[in-house]
Amino acid sequence: MENMENMDQKSIYYLEKAPVTKAIMHMVLPMMLSFIATLIYNITDAFFIGKLENTEMMAAVTIALPFSVLLMAFGHLFGVGAGTYVSRLLGESKINKTKIVCAVNFWSSIITGVIVMALCLPLLSVLLQLVGARGDALPYTRDYVLMFMIGAPFVIANISLEEMVRAEGASTASFVGMLSGVIANMILDPIFIFSLHLDIMGAALASVIGNAISVVWYMYYLQKRSSVQSITINNFKPSKELYQNIFKIGTSAFLLDSFMVITCLLFNNYATIYGNSVVAGFGISQRLVQIADFISMSFSMGAVPLIAFAYAAKKKDRLMEIIQKTTFFMVSITLILSVFLFIWRFQIVGIFSIDAKVIAIGQTILVAQLCSTIFAGLSALFTSMFQAFGVGMQSTMMSVIRGLIFIPILILGNILFAVQGVIWAMTISEAFTCIVGLVLWLGIRKKDLSF
Repeated sequence: MENMENMDQKSIYYLEKAPVTKAIMHMVLPMMLSFIATLIYNITDAFFIGKLENTEMMAAVTIALPFSVLLMAFGHLFGVGAGTYVSRLLGESKINKTKIVCAVNFWSSIITGVIVMALCLPLLSVLLQLVGARGDALPYTRDYVLMFMIGAPFVIANISLEEMVRAEGASTASFVGMLSGVIANMILDPIFIFSLHLDIMGAALASVIGNAISVVWYMYYLQKRSSVQSITINNFKPSKELYQNIFKIGTSAFLLDSFMVITCLLFNNYATIYGNSVVAGFGISQRLVQIADFISMSFSMGAVPLIAFAYAAKKKDRLMEIIQKTTFFMVSITLILSVFLFIWRFQIVGIFSIDAKVIAIGQTILVAQLCSTIFAGLSALFTSMFQAFGVGMQSTMMSVIRGLIFIPILILGNILFAVQGVIWAMTISEAFTCIVGLVLWLGIRKKDLSF
């Protein structure tokens, strides 16, 4: 067993010894900046597509969301599972295993991406029907999804490797990787969409290239600059025990994203009943509410390595302080942003569309999503804590409940309240999931935090 002195002390310092507030901000701020950069790209992307003055094209981006989420699910299956495993191994000073875990994560992600591409491309027409792509929006959705399926290995590897870099406390390196991809997206978007006249396919192609650039950076960091991880093929030593540790936690992240696909499928099919204005309004409001969502995600995801390390090292006081301060910062900042977006909702939604119907329904959807933001953030934090602790049952339960409860609420809401029932279904399901998370956390706190 290698000694902690041989580890990258600069990164491990924040995991092990830094004052809690300083450690949280070190992990969270670069992630927050990365998310903000991603948000700016998403808004810019919507702005460029909106300039084409084509509501069907804007709707196509929303309809194609399940495909993007599917790739994200595979990325998190390996990345979250392997990342939390690495953080716990570091807390236990078992450095000899972290390089093997990293290599298995990387090569498994690439192989999975190739398999997803090979399976989805021949079945693209059938899959497009399943996600609700119909009429004038169908060809635009096909163009958009086609590019993402071709780039599947890069998208999956980007997500999984970013988790690995953060797992060792290297939040700045994680930020650089994510930002490089986002900047590439923003530069290539207008070139591909307008100069090369690729329209919506150009937007997807720019995103895939951005993912590939991020992957190259993460590969460089993990191979050349990290002292505790590696992606070399020599360290690719898969085993049943290793995959069990990865999938025990990764499965909950995969299920969470997979249920998000089901959620998107259901919502798309129900939303299209009420017209493309509802679908487009949902797409716009979804981008706007990401401002608050990304803040809460920065805290819930950024704190995972800190929680996992403290838990594995059996430092209960530090662990509880991390959880308490993370919750306080996350709730406070998210509430402030949500209030701001609520007050200026009409003006902000109007930036992205001149269609009066889209603006009207977009405001209603935005209000509903803002109401669910705090619940969603707390649910994500509970799930992240369970993942950091390595308790697969509780983290998986959160993911399953979060996905399953939405289905009957959406169906019942549509029957009883029509479009308003569809819009508010997510808020109700997030509130219920948050309550379940609180109950599970109280159980964990009594049973597993007695060291």
